[in-house]
Amino acid sequence: MKKKVFKIILGLILIFSIIAGVLLSSLFAPNIKTADKKVYIDVPEHIGIDSLTHILSPYLQSYQQFKWAAAIKRFKHPKAGRYLLKNNMNNNELINLLRIGKRLEVNLTFNNRNSLPELAGAVSRQIQPDSLQLLQSMRDQNFIAQNGFTPDNILLMYIPNTYRMYYNTTSDKFRNKMLNEYHKFWNKERIALAKKQGLNPIEAGILASIVQKESTKTSELPRIAGVYLNRLKKNMLLQADPTVVFAYKQKYGKDLIIKRVLNKHKAVESPYNTYKHRGLPPGPICMPDIQAIEAVLHPEKHNYLYFVADFDKPGYHIFSQNLSEHNRHAQTYHRNLNRSGIYH
Repeated sequence: MKKKVFKIILGLILIFSIIAGVLLSSLFAPNIKTADKKVYIDVPEHIGIDSLTHILSPYLQSYQQFKWAAAIKRFKHPKAGRYLLKNNMNNNELINLLRIGKRLEVNLTFNNRNSLPELAGAVSRQIQPDSLQLLQSMRDQNFIAQNGFTPDNILLMYIPNTYRMYYNTTSDKFRNKMLNEYHKFWNKERIALAKKQGLNPIEAGILASIVQKESTKTSELPRIAGVYLNRLKKNMLLQADPTVVFAYKQKYGKDLIIKRVLNKHKAVESPYNTYKHRGLPPGPICMPDIQAIEAVLHPEKHNYLYFVADFDKPGYHIFSQNLSEHNRHAQTYHRNLNRSGIYH
């Protein structure tokens, strides 16, 4: 009888040992295989273990072992985010990673986009929210008004740069972070520099957008900024061709290609047409980059009031202090355009 009981106990111990071994194996045996050195997975909000297993399925060696491990560790809901999977990870490491929420940060970068929809599209390719969600947050009327912006100038809140943030950052959190970054950028020193030019941060941003559209040559930006600031101080019309192009495209189609500004363009009725309306337009004509803003804050001091593109040095300009000199340079430029067959 004693031998029979001993055998039963021994059998139970053996069974429990096998079960324990299986359970330990489900926790600590390698269960992730990746063909590449680095594999990233994106875990959305509010998903359960079945949906998570589906996301992991291309990399799991054993679907069942992962399910067992999740049950042992009472793991039901991962934290949303982007995660890095390492080759030969075991289920214990994987579950701890997803439970703690050790999410990866991304380097979100955007440059001088022309509009909020363009910006939303660029950002949506780098973090989880789609472009419609981002655009809805960006255009929130209450947010815009409460933070001292208008629908015309809200694009200036987004300072082109590279920012660290989590992949699953929501559209509202992205927008709020950009507001904080805007205030960091417009510190006391920059506000004082803008005031020195007779501008506030919004006005400086609007002027920077015009300066940026005038030239691709960074070295010329402070000189161009100086021209427009001279004109503003003299209460002259800015007569900035990029504002005319912007206004004309707004009215007749953003896909229009305008290589030469003509009288019909200058005649377009728009508050952005600086050939018709004095001062700055109500908003930027693009998202100015930091170099353009700095050019407005640190303009070149000179007496130039006019400039025209230099046909022989593409991207550069010829500057003049008076209208008669400017007209001579402009006539030469237009003759060269005619010779090149550029009429519109």
